[in-house]
Parts: sequence; C-alpha cells; structure tokens
Amino acid sequence: MTQPETERLDAWIDAHFDEEVRFLQALVQVPTDTPPGNNAPHAERTAELLAGFGFAAEKHPVPAQEVADYGLASITNLIVRRRYGEGPTIALNAHGDVVPPGEGWTHGPYSGEVVDGRLYGRASAVSKSDFATFTFATRALESLQAALKGSVELHFTYDEEFGGELGPGWLLRHGLTKPDLLLAAGFSYQVVTAHNGCLQMEVTVHGKMAHAAIPDTGVDALQGAVAILNALYAQNALYRQVTSKVAGITHPYLNVGRIEGGTNTNVVPGKVVFKLDRRMIPEEDPAEVEATIRRVIADAAATRPGITVEIKRLLLAHSMQPLPGNRALVEALQRHGEAIFGEAIPTSGTPLYTDVRLYAERGVPAAIYGAGPRTVFESNAKRADEHLVLEDLRRATKVVARTLFDLLASRR
Repeated sequence: MTQPETERLDAWIDAHFDEEVRFLQALVQVPTDTPPGNNAPHAERTAELLAGFGFAAEKHPVPAQEVADYGLASITNLIVRRRYGEGPTIALNAHGDVVPPGEGWTHGPYSGEVVDGRLYGRASAVSKSDFATFTFATRALESLQAALKGSVELHFTYDEEFGGELGPGWLLRHGLTKPDLLLAAGFSYQVVTAHNGCLQMEVTVHGKMAHAAIPDTGVDALQGAVAILNALYAQNALYRQVTSKVAGITHPYLNVGRIEGGTNTNVVPGKVVFKLDRRMIPEEDPAEVEATIRRVIADAAATRPGITVEIKRLLLAHSMQPLPGNRALVEALQRHGEAIFGEAIPTSGTPLYTDVRLYAERGVPAAIYGAGPRTVFESNAKRADEHLVLEDLRRATKVVARTLFDLLASRR
C-alpha cells in the first residue's frame, strides 16, 4: 500500500467522520434489548440507512417459530455484498442485539448522546460501533476507485447474546454465505485470535412443599439447592489451578447468575431453579466439562434425601483458536494499527465467547478487531453509561479500511 493511497483513505474517513457518528447514533437510538429480542425493527432501520449509501442489504428473516422456540421475538439478519472482481471474500461481522440497559444511567441508554468525545448508549461500544466501523471502512475502500480483486460482505446479525445460532449460525447453515476470511467486531488496541468457550445450564431442584409450621412433612428444595451450589463453588475454587497458555485468558470459572424458587414466606419451597455459566479455556474438552458439572450436581443432590434434580443445557459455545490462513489479516491489522494508534497492537485471547467460533467451526480463518475499547470494563459495556471514545472509532475505521485494501489489492 503506497503512502498516497493511505493518505486518501484516511482523508476520506476524516471528511466523512461526522456522518459516521450520525450513523452510529441512529443505530443506538433503536433499542435491541435481548431479551425480549425484538430485533427485526433494528435490521429494517439499518437496511434503510445503508440504502442511503448505495448499499443494498439482503434481509434474511429467521422463521417466527424458530425464533419463538429460541425464546426471542424477531430476528432479521442482514448481508451486504460488495463484489470487485475474482478473489477472496472477506466478511465483516458485528451483532446488533444487546443486554437490556438496567439502572443507573446518567445519559439516556438509547440517546446516542455525545459528551466530551464519547458517544453514550447501549451497544455504542459492543458492538453497534462496528456496524459503523465496517460500513465506513468499506465506503472508504470504494472511494479510491482502485482495481480490486475479491469481495467484501457485511454481516449484521442479531443473536450474539443468545449464542449466535440464529445469527451467523443460521446464515452459514443455510448456505447464504461462505467467506474466505472473517473480521468480527472487537477492540481497537488488540487483535483477538482466540476466545473462551461457554456452557450454560439450567438446574431445577425438586423437593416437596409443606407448611412452614410443619416443615418435616416436606422436603426443602432450597436446602438442596444450597448443597449443590456449595459443591459448584468448591469446584470453582479448583479451576484456579488450571491455567491457559493463551495470552489474555487465565483460568476456567463458573458463575451462577440467576436463582428463583419458592411460593411464599410461610411455605417450605418445593422447587428452586438456578442458571449457571461455565467459561471454558481453549484447552478444555467441552464434553468433559459438561460431564463433570453434571456429576458434581448429582453427587451433591444425593446428600439430601428426597431431593431430585433436572439439568438442561441452554448453550454450548465452543472456544475459538487461530486457524491457518488468518496470518495476512492479523499482520495487516497489527501493522496499520501500530501506525495509526502509535503503539504496538498485540494478538491475544479474550475470556469472552463470540459468534466468531461459528465461522471458525466451518474452517473460516478469522480475527477480532474493531472500534471497541481497550477493555470491556473501561467502556461500561453491559453496565450503565456504556460509551465509545469517538477517536477510537475514527482510528479503527482507518485500520480496517487500510487492511481491506491490502488484502484485496495485493493480488493484482
């Protein structure tokens, strides 16, 4: 890539940056809380905005019954195809679904308000920001009117919070896309090439209801649940002895994120339900992890006479490890990232799990990079006052645009 070409790409992005910010604001202003997961309206708005740039978005609605069975309201995934000639297809994927905003916001969660160089709103950092990064990087690429070989596809999907099976997974299963490389929404200060897996399970503990005045006539499901939870937390302490060799990933861990049960204060609870999340490092075998969790639960339940349990798997997301073929993508991101940010951009893993695994499982080499923050905590992602530093958006867009040019023009 020559200096005049990089200067023209960067200049186009600078000249259109206010427009990029307005695009992101418009995306943040349409809620995509998941649950309830009524995400089709956001896809419609996104397609409308893209049409204003001359980008025709294919709309791929997931059948209503599939969505309902999954526990969501509506999903329409989008694909924008930009073909320049014979050559590789590079897909750029970001997800629009997000967790509900919760409490404690000092800026409106759907405001897109800009204060002191930061844009506030749910999904402003993760990952509607990369709807903007990837769209404007592609527009900048095309502004050069250079001879390119290959294609760019924008994949804007709406099921990352529930595991991605009705987002990228659905597009891939139905043969709607088959890219040669994938770049997915990520962080401006690192290129992520590996991530954790995730097992989520629902555990229902059954006892027998009874009047609190005569508790011996019942079986306390909550006491059974406490025994199981203590066993799981003891297991969690052991996970600290297992370490990953992937930079950025430490050890496995388990979290119980939701508990409900009982009928009234004066009733011995007959049923308690809790949901757990078990993060798996790339070196672990998911089948062994699940078998161990089930055994720990069963053994603990057996210590409480009259207690029975049901265990339901909610999600099994495999970890992601680097695939051969992503080297040129990773090196281009690092090279241009260092030039634009003025610091080395390392490769690392992340303890998150992402939709990228679904592409990797089908043999698509991938990397994770975008306008996101240095850390999830830093941006308040999934907390009140989530925000994006706009200068990170500008610079990440330049990195992605330069990378696309390198990959598509280098084969002339």
